[in-house]
Amino acid sequence: MSARENLLVGRFDALHLDASQDFARQLGEPAIRVERPGLLLDAAGPDLRVIGDARLLALVIGRPHKAPTPESDATLLNGLRRDANACLNQLGGRVAVVWLDLDRRELAVASDRFNTRGLCWAREGDSLAFAIGADHVPLQSPQIDVQALFDYLYFHVIPAPRTVFSGVSRLEPGYLLRSDAVGSRAEAWWQPRFEAIAGRSLETLKREFRDTVQGAVAREAADGEVAAFLSGGTDSSTVVGMLRQVNGGAPRGYSIGFEAEGYDEIEYARIAAKTFGADHKEYYIRPADLVANIPLVAGFYDQPFGNSSALPAFCLAQMARADGYTKLLAGDGGDELYGGNTRYAKQRVFGWYEDIPSWLRRGLIEPVTGTAIAGRLPLVKKAKSYVEQARLPLPERTEPYNLLLRLGMDEVLGPRFLAASDVRAPMRLQRSVWERVAAHNDLDRQLGFDWRFTLADNDLPKVVGTTSLAGMDVGFPLLDDAVVDFSLALDPELKLRGLKLRWFFKEALRGFLPDEIITKKKHGFGLPFGHWALKDPALRELSETSVRGLVDRGVLNPAFVDRLFREHLPAYPGYYGEMVWISMMLEQWLRARAPAWRL
Repeated sequence: MSARENLLVGRFDALHLDASQDFARQLGEPAIRVERPGLLLDAAGPDLRVIGDARLLALVIGRPHKAPTPESDATLLNGLRRDANACLNQLGGRVAVVWLDLDRRELAVASDRFNTRGLCWAREGDSLAFAIGADHVPLQSPQIDVQALFDYLYFHVIPAPRTVFSGVSRLEPGYLLRSDAVGSRAEAWWQPRFEAIAGRSLETLKREFRDTVQGAVAREAADGEVAAFLSGGTDSSTVVGMLRQVNGGAPRGYSIGFEAEGYDEIEYARIAAKTFGADHKEYYIRPADLVANIPLVAGFYDQPFGNSSALPAFCLAQMARADGYTKLLAGDGGDELYGGNTRYAKQRVFGWYEDIPSWLRRGLIEPVTGTAIAGRLPLVKKAKSYVEQARLPLPERTEPYNLLLRLGMDEVLGPRFLAASDVRAPMRLQRSVWERVAAHNDLDRQLGFDWRFTLADNDLPKVVGTTSLAGMDVGFPLLDDAVVDFSLALDPELKLRGLKLRWFFKEALRGFLPDEIITKKKHGFGLPFGHWALKDPALRELSETSVRGLVDRGVLNPAFVDRLFREHLPAYPGYYGEMVWISMMLEQWLRARAPAWRL
C-alpha cells in the first residue's frame, strides 16, 4: 500500500454472521480489522474514519464537505438507519461509506458520485466480497475475463460495471450495494438530473458560478500542503487562479512540456502562472521517462488502463511529492460539465439534419446521396457521409470514430480472441447508460454520458492512480458537489451557444483568466508517443516487444502487428501510436499481474 492508498477489504455472509459481538472496541480507531464468523473487515489509510455504536459500524473513506463532529457523526448513523439515500446525498464530498447493521444483518457499500475510490465487489457462494480495487476483492481464484480485455481495446479502459476479473464488478458511480440474507442488490443513491432553472440573469449566474468554484477550491485546499496541475487550459488555470485568491500567497503550479510540435502548450501555462503570480515548475518529459515508468504505472493499476496522459501526471506528482507537497488539485471536469469537447459541437451539426422537413430529406436528399455516383463526386460524397451519420441515433452515431472499429476487428484481433468476444457488448452498455441520463436535450445527455465514460471510467482513475502511486492526495474542485449541481441547473444553450464551446464558463471567467487562455485550443497532457516510438530505440523496443506479447497470448493478429510497425506507424504516428500505446499498456499489465495468461 502506497502512502496515499486507502485499504478496504471485506467479506460478508449474512446467513452465518455472528451478530452477538458488538463493535464497541473498534470505534474511534484509525484502522480496523474485524474477523468473526460471517464477517471479515480490514480497513486502513489516511482518509479512513471509523464511527458507530455497539450495533452499527460505519467506515467513512474521504472527507465530507463539512468537518465531522460528534453531532454530525450521530446524524450520519441515524440517517444510514432510516434513509441511506437521503443521508448519502446530504453527506457530500468524494466520500465512500461502508456500514454494517448487526440488528438487520445487513452490509452496505456506497460509492461517491463518480466512484473515485474504485469500490468493487463479487458474489462467491453465500458471501459478498468487496474491496477498493478489483485486484483486492478477496476471491479464491480470480480469472481474467476475455470480454473485459475486448472492452479495454474498445474503450482503452474497462468501464464499470465490468472489471478485468470474471465475476468481479465495479460499483457504478453514485451507487449503493446492499447485502443481507436475501442476497445482494445495487441501486442508485444519486443520479444526475439536468433541470435548467429559468429566471436568473446572466450576471447573477456569473457571480454565483465564480463564488461556487472559489468555494470548491477552498474546501479542497483546506488541509495539507497543496499545489496544482497547470496544463495552461481553462480548467487548470482557473484552479490555480482561485487557489491564489483562497490562500493569498503564490500558488505552486506544475506543468509538463513536450519537445514535439503540436503537443506542447507550456507557453499557456507560463501565461497563467504569470497572471496569477504562481510559483511555477516545469518538466519536459522525454522518451527515457516513458521507458523507465511505463512498467511501473501500468502494473500499479488494478486493471489494464490505457490513458496515455497518466505518465505525465505521474511525473508531475513525483515532483510535487519531492518538493514536500501532500496534495495536488486537478482541473478535470470542466469540459464535461460545461460543454467543452469538440464532439458536442460536431453532434449539434448532425442534429440539424432532423430540422430539415421530412419530405425534403426523404424525397430529395437521401435518394441523391444514396446513388452510386454520390461516392465519386467530392461535394456529394461529403453530403453522403453527413447524411449517413446524421441518420444514426446517439450514442450509436459516435461508434464510427472508434479506433478498433476503424482499423477493423477482423484485421486487428486474433481469430480465437474475436470469437470469444461479444463485439456488440460495448454499444449495449453505452445505450444503457445513455437511456438512464435524465435530460431533456441531446447536449445534456452527452454530458451525463461523458460523466460516466470520460470522467468516472477514465480521467478520474488516471489522476487518482498516478497521484496515489506517487504518494500524493488529489482533489477535483470542478467536480465538487456544488459545482456539479450548478451545471445541472444551467441552461444547455449557455453551455454550448451555437457552436461555441464552454460559452458560459468562458464568459463567467472573462477578465479573470487571460484572454489567450480563453481563446486557445485544447491540448491537455497527451503524449507524442507515436513520434517518439519511431525515433527512440529503447522506446521502440519496449513498445514493439510489448505489442508482440499480445500476439503470443492470442489477443492480436500477427499480420496486423507486422503492418502496424512496418507501415502504419511510420506513415501516421499520431493515429497509429494510440493503438501501439493501448496494446503496450495491456501487455505490461498482464506481465505484472497475470504473466501466464493466454487465450
